Amino acid sequence: MDIVVKGRKTEVPERFRKHVAEKLNLEKIQKLDGKVISLDVEVSKEPNPRQADRCDRVEITLRSRGPVIRAEAAASDPYAALDLAAEKLDARLRKQHDKRFSRRGARRISAAEVPDHVPGAATLNGNGLPVHEEDMDGVPTKKIGSLEVKGDGPLIVREKTHVASPMTLDQALYEMELVGHDFYLFVDAETKQPSVVYRRHAYDYGVIHLDQDQMVAEAQAPAAGGTLGG
Repeated sequence: MDIVVKGRKTEVPERFRKHVAEKLNLEKIQKLDGKVISLDVEVSKEPNPRQADRCDRVEITLRSRGPVIRAEAAASDPYAALDLAAEKLDARLRKQHDKRFSRRGARRISAAEVPDHVPGAATLNGNGLPVHEEDMDGVPTKKIGSLEVKGDGPLIVREKTHVASPMTLDQALYEMELVGHDFYLFVDAETKQPSVVYRRHAYDYGVIHLDQDQMVAEAQAPAAGGTLGG
């Protein structure tokens, strides 16, 4: 596998190309990810003189059979930017490597052990069925996390709440690839809508935005006005 170095609206000198090959140790990278397909380095330059301290940007894109890993950085010269981007790439590769290793070493647990490992999971009886209390109507009811499920409802074994800062679609795609998931929830920085990006086929992605039904919002809004006490 070769490293492809290209410039975007700028020339890339041969000296810098050799430095990239020395800085990005392919043998080391392949030890952390043995399924690497390609490694691209793109160099660009910001013409705005007000951004002289960040005028040179280097973006490294590593594609493998797993998620795409990107690392980028900007500095006052391309060599410094490459050093910063290479450090980020190394950290993300190690994170992915450790994640794969921990998954392989994880022991499968039985259904009866789930409540001991997953907070809020339903307790199982000796037959492997959820243990629940009977409600006033005699319909089986069970408590799962913050949900109270009657009858044969869905079995939810984990509930999470995340604090989400608004981000762009590109940032959301980057975060999804970084964590290695097939989808990523985020708040769109432009529309302020709850949204989700998801992987479709190969390198194609989809995005779904949630928009509140205006009629429902108006029906749920408190009535305006009131009484004033003298």
